[in-house]
Amino acid sequence: MAAWLRRTLVRHTAAQLKGQGIDKKSTQVKISLTDDTTSLLSSSKPQNVMKKMIAVFATIIPCLLFAQKTILHCGKLVDPQNLKVLTEMSVVVEGNKITDVQNGYTSGAAGDKIIELKDKTVMPGLIDCHVHMTMQQSPSAFTDKFKMNPADYAYQSISYARSTLMAGFTTVRDVGVVGGSTVNISMRNAINKGLIIGPRMYTAGKIISSTGGHGDVTNGLREDLLGDPGIDDGIANGVDACVKAIRQRYKEGSDLIKITASGGVLSMEKDGTGAQYSEEEIKAMVQTAKDYGMKVAAHAHGAEAIKRAVRAGVTSIEHGTFLDDEGIALMKQNGTWLVPTIIAGKSTADSAKKPGYFPEVIAAKAIAIGPKIQSTFGKAYKAGVKIAFGTDAGVYPHGKNWIEFIYMTEAGMPPLEAIKAATVSAAELIGITDKVGTIEKNKLADIIAVDGDPSTDIQSMGKVKFVMKDGVVYKND
Repeated sequence: MAAWLRRTLVRHTAAQLKGQGIDKKSTQVKISLTDDTTSLLSSSKPQNVMKKMIAVFATIIPCLLFAQKTILHCGKLVDPQNLKVLTEMSVVVEGNKITDVQNGYTSGAAGDKIIELKDKTVMPGLIDCHVHMTMQQSPSAFTDKFKMNPADYAYQSISYARSTLMAGFTTVRDVGVVGGSTVNISMRNAINKGLIIGPRMYTAGKIISSTGGHGDVTNGLREDLLGDPGIDDGIANGVDACVKAIRQRYKEGSDLIKITASGGVLSMEKDGTGAQYSEEEIKAMVQTAKDYGMKVAAHAHGAEAIKRAVRAGVTSIEHGTFLDDEGIALMKQNGTWLVPTIIAGKSTADSAKKPGYFPEVIAAKAIAIGPKIQSTFGKAYKAGVKIAFGTDAGVYPHGKNWIEFIYMTEAGMPPLEAIKAATVSAAELIGITDKVGTIEKNKLADIIAVDGDPSTDIQSMGKVKFVMKDGVVYKND
């Protein structure tokens, strides 16, 4: 009976791992049945065996995946908090937590699993603070919304989630979808339940926009299709409606709020920079979000929209393309974060040069706005504005997030500071410094490793060879 139970447990656990997409080679399953358990089963009457087996399963199965310590031998270990690269370190993982970080290569006890990363540079799992996990830009994006159902977006997003995780991004802040769908909330839940593989998600659900604003999906439609979108569609005008929209996002399960304080590039309104909410409206949304324990991210390209949002108390400015000196001073004064998304600006500008890729109104804005983000970021960084890493993934192909590191360093941010922006600073922006952002005792075991040394060659960030999230190894090339 004991031998049969042992074999059954191993098969069950292997099936669970396979269902999660985890390579069985990267995970060891070790089961030991005590003499008491064996005796209990062998002495039981047939009618009681099943009940006792169920009890054994219930006791053992939750412990199977993490029945041993995992020790990572790190040739180099990035300490982003102190902007240092340590050498010859060991990271000890038990369950989904880091339990120790030690100098030298720890041998561990019998049965512990050793993962050799001596020829790699190890660092905390990366965090992208500006992604759109349920979309990916293409020439057909404008017409897709007439052909695709929410379920279609959900199914295609499964590959986006996997690509993002395999690129080393173990946590993302999804800054919303336009229109009436909450697919991103369902996606977050599916990842948390282990139904699909992907990064830990914090999502804004539906974006909140004004009528005719960047988040109004009816822009550019013919007269009989314009309608009058409301709060369920992410559209709110006036203080009362704005307050209700925040409460509705909370009800739907959003983790944060995303508002469009200015026009944008990839929408059919003609002005990509003008302010689209009054300061009074933004203040009402910020205060209501605070009441419900949520932070507010403000999409803003134009200088006036940026300043209104900062004065109103938003947590972060997304893009910040035309940030001026007054805006920089306000952001420093208020401790407002800038999430630059340089890669998105460059990507859309490049795509706009391809005939027919975008409608004319979008192409014109992409060329005018996109190329300016990098220089604005450089100016803001040098002035002392707080920077958190964000890329606008979905505007360009998911999994290429790491290219933002190159653009950040080109603009004057040292490599280790860029990594800090994607770990320590990103965790601070989201509000999860107690969980992730550094490799230290009691943090979640979100750990990645790359070939090369990104402190001297930032291109190494595109060579992710090892990914662990929540103590589970998803990649070990």
